[in-house]
Amino acid sequence: MDMEWYMILALIGTGIAAGFINTTAGGGSMLTIPLLMFMGLPANIANGTNRIAILLQNVIAVKTFKQKNVLDFKTDYRLAVPAIIGSIIGALFAVEIDVELLKKIIAGLMVVLLLVVVLKPEVWIKDRVGKVDPKPTVLQYIIFFGIGLFGGFIQMGVGFFLLAGLVLGCGHNLVRANAIKVFIVLIYTVFSIGIFIFHKQVDIVAGLILAAGNMLGAWLGVNFTVKGGAKYVRYVLILAMIIVILNLFGVFS
Repeated sequence: MDMEWYMILALIGTGIAAGFINTTAGGGSMLTIPLLMFMGLPANIANGTNRIAILLQNVIAVKTFKQKNVLDFKTDYRLAVPAIIGSIIGALFAVEIDVELLKKIIAGLMVVLLLVVVLKPEVWIKDRVGKVDPKPTVLQYIIFFGIGLFGGFIQMGVGFFLLAGLVLGCGHNLVRANAIKVFIVLIYTVFSIGIFIFHKQVDIVAGLILAAGNMLGAWLGVNFTVKGGAKYVRYVLILAMIIVILNLFGVFS
């Protein structure tokens, strides 16, 4: 895809916003995938190209969370396993995608999730260190397999559902949940992006330019998450969810 200078700036600027949103909450792909499609990429190639930015964004996010001692690879890898399996299966079915139907399903689920975030704030911000069992249950494995399945199929909105699984299903607060979330997404993206590349559904140049912005946004997002704490991250989460829900229902179109 040939790009003018303003298209490059648009990709980098949107990438910064998306990287920050993805790291602190989720839904950044709601910005990047429409932009890639607006620039002329078909929906399936935009979906695959976006994975490059997601991959490199989460390399930075995971490294930064690890440096700040929020992430523990010895225990946090367990939930990545079912997510990887699910993402590979999901990516195999992403070649044919009914985006409009999927948007309606995601929007409905996110309305319910938004109500939980708003009405039960203590669940999302309370620090329950020492009360979280590092060994996942069978139900948690099933939940994260399903989330990986969805994430492999289409990246949009998966961060919200990962946070819900980590907070509501596992008992982590939003800071630690965000750290584990980006680690899981990083691992399964390594596997799912290979499927998109095999099917020639990735524009490498556009993906790398977008990734430059995403990586900077991710670094900013991690620092905000750690310094601001779960209380302020929750506000970002609520705002991001409202915007994404309105977008899914076509308010901005």
